[in-house]
Amino acid sequence: MARHADRLRGIAPTIFSQMSALAVRTGAVNLGQGFPDRSGPDAVVDAAEAAMRAGQNQYAPGIGVPDLRQAIAAHQARHYGIGLDPDREVVVTTGCTEAVAAALLGLVNPGDEVLVLEPYYDSYLAMIAFAGGVRLPVTLRAPDFRLDVEELRRAVTDRTRVLLLNSPHNPTGSVLTRAELQAVADVATEHDLVVITDEVYEHLVFDDHEHIPLATLPGMAERTLTLSSAGKMFSFTGWKVGWATGPEELVGAVLSAKQWLSFSSGTPLQAAVAHALTHEASFYEELRVSLQGRRDLLCAGLGELDVDVRVPEGTYFATTDVSRLGWEDGMAFCRALPERAGVVAIPAQAFYDDLAEGRHLVRWAFCKEAEVIEDGLLKLQKADLTA
Repeated sequence: MARHADRLRGIAPTIFSQMSALAVRTGAVNLGQGFPDRSGPDAVVDAAEAAMRAGQNQYAPGIGVPDLRQAIAAHQARHYGIGLDPDREVVVTTGCTEAVAAALLGLVNPGDEVLVLEPYYDSYLAMIAFAGGVRLPVTLRAPDFRLDVEELRRAVTDRTRVLLLNSPHNPTGSVLTRAELQAVADVATEHDLVVITDEVYEHLVFDDHEHIPLATLPGMAERTLTLSSAGKMFSFTGWKVGWATGPEELVGAVLSAKQWLSFSSGTPLQAAVAHALTHEASFYEELRVSLQGRRDLLCAGLGELDVDVRVPEGTYFATTDVSRLGWEDGMAFCRALPERAGVVAIPAQAFYDDLAEGRHLVRWAFCKEAEVIEDGLLKLQKADLTA
């Protein structure tokens, strides 16, 4: 008998689990899921161990340990000039994935419309559905993946309540410009929208591009809930320590929902992330430089194949259009790739409502070590990639 709840209907298993399982099963080089091959600073691991040895092994406060909340507030002030009360305007979550879930569950009523940039991180759609919301995709179109301001304006209706933003943007690698963000701010203020902004790749921005938190624009601090995470910043994706910051009312909505999800998480890991935010900023500066080099390595190698490559402005990911290779779609290409080349990538069509727009797009991760990227590229270059 089928016993799945109705809310799960139409929500496919996450593509990341599917493709990573395929990588394990075939022994392929995993250039799909975005987790680094190397962990973050040893001093942060030592801080976690020290916290465990000191007995910090019981439930943390639901809102997060005080040291971490203070460190998050200090990080926002230091980098962006954002002033936060760590006791009322910061909440710690089990990764940014829980922050997204709790934000949508805490702020979206059944029937409310949520604007979301497409392509999207797949948990967004699952959680909009769990909340009973209605998604309104606004597409960043290839090859440039820029925000179409007029399309954004046209998408808003009198039932729209929330705009879910992601910049630096996964999977396209676009970093929204100040002009694009100002357009978002104009729409949000004109229609009295709450904006949830996922900024997990905030420090992984390349060349002369700049990450600008939406909350720093005039009139946006009071209506913006900002989400981020230590996973991408410090290469501890398995620790699942994230946070939400913003006005007390919005942070309170997150806390009200998350208390019934995880309640709290990883007490000694929270202590370690507090140390990281306070003492290890040089790590993500060096990581950014290193990732830019690996981005260039991957994109140059992909450029030698018969695919169109979009060089990303930020994140871990590069997108290619594989349509000239003759496959029905990116899913067919990615499912065949482990046997053809011994490499795994992610079909970007899994992140689209507009299937025609994303049909032949494939996402590749460059957060791997350079020798892993080189191995994957060599395998791709030797393989017959045509359908």
